[in-house]
Amino acid sequence: MAKTLEDYVTTIPDFPQPGVMFRDITTIIQNPEGFKLAVDMLIEKLKGVEFDYVVGSESRGFIFGAPVAYALGKGFILARKKGKLPRECISESYALEYGEATLEMHKDSIPKGSKIVIIDDLVATGGTTAAIIKLIERLGGSVVKIGFVIELEGFKAREKALKGYDVYSLLSYPGN
Repeated sequence: MAKTLEDYVTTIPDFPQPGVMFRDITTIIQNPEGFKLAVDMLIEKLKGVEFDYVVGSESRGFIFGAPVAYALGKGFILARKKGKLPRECISESYALEYGEATLEMHKDSIPKGSKIVIIDDLVATGGTTAAIIKLIERLGGSVVKIGFVIELEGFKAREKALKGYDVYSLLSYPGN
């Protein structure tokens, strides 16, 4: 019997704190069949979608987004932590559970009018993805689809931070 993508996810109870069920995607990546299955499934969800570039956020968005872009013959654009990109950048700060983070993109990375797909490993609150959307739109691009390997439905990112965008996830878990 063939394995499903969920078979490659390791669940770690009480990490990083009691009551949390941590969904570890590293076991997908380290397994050749699991990694191929995840990338193939992300690609399958993009059939019929017209777009120019894939954007991925540091760091696991790079892992899943780059092979999708490569397989579909699209460019791959980095959304990185502040201070990591060498050319002129624009930045967007967003709230974390205990503080703030900032993402940057090169100012010339997205030609005006470009259609963009965002790919990342996991969505919880949607704060990182919302920051990426703001960067893309400030550069003149439009987000046509957003894909995740895992969605934690309890945080309600689709209804809150990502409302109005076309979002899909390969796996969904009910909790936080």
